[in-house]
Amino acid sequence: MAAITERQADGARAPWRDGPWRELPRTPHAPVHAAICRALLVRVAHGLQVRVQLPDGRSLGPTGPDVPLLVIHRDDFFHRVGRDGLIGFGESYMAGDWDADDLGAALRPFAARVESLVPAWMQRLRHVYVRHQPADEANTKRGARRNIARHYDLSNELFALFLDPSMTYSCAWFEPGDTLERAQERKIDRLLDAVHVGPGTRVLEIGTGWGALAVRAACRGAHVTTLTLSREQQAVARRRANDTGVSDRIDVQRRDYRDAHGRYDAVVSVEMLEAVGERYWPTFFAKVDELVERGGRVGVQTIVFEHARMLATRGQYTWISKYIFPGGAIPSIRAIEAVVAEHTRMVVGDRFHFGRHYATTLRAWRACFDARSAEVEALGFDRAFRRMWDFYLAYSEAGFATGYLDDVQLVLDAS
Repeated sequence: MAAITERQADGARAPWRDGPWRELPRTPHAPVHAAICRALLVRVAHGLQVRVQLPDGRSLGPTGPDVPLLVIHRDDFFHRVGRDGLIGFGESYMAGDWDADDLGAALRPFAARVESLVPAWMQRLRHVYVRHQPADEANTKRGARRNIARHYDLSNELFALFLDPSMTYSCAWFEPGDTLERAQERKIDRLLDAVHVGPGTRVLEIGTGWGALAVRAACRGAHVTTLTLSREQQAVARRRANDTGVSDRIDVQRRDYRDAHGRYDAVVSVEMLEAVGERYWPTFFAKVDELVERGGRVGVQTIVFEHARMLATRGQYTWISKYIFPGGAIPSIRAIEAVVAEHTRMVVGDRFHFGRHYATTLRAWRACFDARSAEVEALGFDRAFRRMWDFYLAYSEAGFATGYLDDVQLVLDAS
């Protein structure tokens, strides 16, 4: 397997070399915040199905063979979390302040009770202490290209280590006995069926990934234009189309969705809406409305929140936005329906919820990532990165396993 190089094909410095994990913040000296954090942990631990071992050896919470164990190695944990909340919680794992015997299982009880972990009086002061997304991460055309590069241009080799052979990087749909690859094919087929993709269909895909959906649509006889901002993904998608023998029916463009043109029978987008940013949701759907033929269909797969949770967290600077998906924002179905109703002629029709399958998908990805940790290191990714990525996959798994997050395929009818 080829190692990543410091210079990408376009001569730009590889995004992973300048990632925020390279300069993990030092442990803050925050004794008051640390004391509050410790008190809150003692308060909630007895109601969580997780056992917490403190640095002095004492334990909090229930016992039992099925209770996951979270071990706090040093008091730095309380200083980080006390001052920076959930960002500090993730950073403290990256720094090695704590570990768990099963990271996904240990995070699940926290995700299940995320609404009640912080007392109500402190939640009412959220606007005082919660940080907001930096202005330079807004998804302008330039900003979106930069944000996408920070994640998707890390290294094709890195993603190949833990994704299935099709390199599909979104929620799969499992049936008994499925491999991950088969479950990903089933998800793609369902979306293509929902928007009536077949021989001769003109398809626009917004968000190419590594080309799995575009190739599968072209194999049905469709003519596909697929858009990506990632140079790395564009190269792989073009190679895959050529290797599959459908390059004459696939046009892989490195283009912002706002610059798309033409008319299409079907428009599809899989887990790209989360990267658009709330400010640009009206722009996104209005553009899709412009591109789809009357009588056509739009298929959107997206991660969603409950609407109240979306409103409570909108604009917040989270660990995920700092380290994984800069500029991102998760919508609610209610928010999508409102934007579609106000800015388009389309109507949201069929809804297919399958968020629990994302927990299974993420668990499979994390198992592969952990099993191939030595290969990740050989690519040049250091310990802080590997712990960051492990936390990201486990943190997300917990969110979907508890229903805090959901995944849905929506079909929009263009009248």
